[in-house]
Amino acid sequence: MNARSEGFLKLRCTALVMHLAFVSLVASTAFADTIRFKRIPTQFIAAFVEPGASSGTGAEKWGVWEVDPGPRGVWLKNFEGLLSSGGVAPSNWKFDPSDWWLDENGLIMEQPSVPLKPGRYLVTGRRTATAILTIHPADAQGVQSWELGNRATIYDVTHLKCRSARYTSATGGSCSPAAVDQKSFPIAPGGLMPPVDGCNKQDYSVLFIIGVDWSSEKNTD
Repeated sequence: MNARSEGFLKLRCTALVMHLAFVSLVASTAFADTIRFKRIPTQFIAAFVEPGASSGTGAEKWGVWEVDPGPRGVWLKNFEGLLSSGGVAPSNWKFDPSDWWLDENGLIMEQPSVPLKPGRYLVTGRRTATAILTIHPADAQGVQSWELGNRATIYDVTHLKCRSARYTSATGGSCSPAAVDQKSFPIAPGGLMPPVDGCNKQDYSVLFIIGVDWSSEKNTD
């Protein structure tokens, strides 16, 4: 079997696993109230939270990529080219030198949309657990609470192979992808993203959204 065939088979197997996880959860009597869920193309949550948590606040700081940001990213080695194009990536997103993201392979990514909209989502890490994630509307102070069902923790539904971090200026001075040690990549599953001189770094857990409650679409305004 050639590499292309192996890659296609992996994609087919991954799609099958995701479908079975979705069907299994929706059909479960323990989750009978999920009958309103519909399957969607995979989206990606960037969650700023302790891995062992199963509920809490702070979801207003979470973001979502509605399409996979990896293929739309720019390799660190091509950063100068990104600058020469006025900071506009080939996928037509704009690089922000004061607030930028990296993935586990050394790709500069577009920023996720923040915050994650209130609603109920089916999330998984493509490992052992699939759970309902509920994001509540913001309170008077702008704080959003959240909780996971199925007795799951954030770690249980984190895709460990996907790593992401946000970098912002530590002093108001330079915080540039040019300062990243490219030998740090790829990052091991579950590992921390590398520090960068002049930058504050925040690691985020990555969760896959595979389904959304129909009612979530009515909570967008």
